[in-house]
Amino acid sequence: MSKQNPYNPWDYKPWWCQPWSIILTSAAIISISWLSFQRIWLTGIVAVPVLTWAGFFLLIWPKLQSNYYQQTSQNSTPPE
Repeated sequence: MSKQNPYNPWDYKPWWCQPWSIILTSAAIISISWLSFQRIWLTGIVAVPVLTWAGFFLLIWPKLQSNYYQQTSQNSTPPE
């Protein structure tokens, strides 16, 4: 039986580093780029690093944190 992990890494981040703020910031930066320049290639140059940054913090980072928490909590339990 697999034990469910109650750890949520977002509980330890400030309001400006929550999923909703990362999504809004990414969308705003890409939108401002389009509205300012109205060039798809320039907006693409802006969008690639912004989406890479957002993807890392929304998809990869929480998984890494959960795995780390599980490993440290398993290592800290006293042997029976």
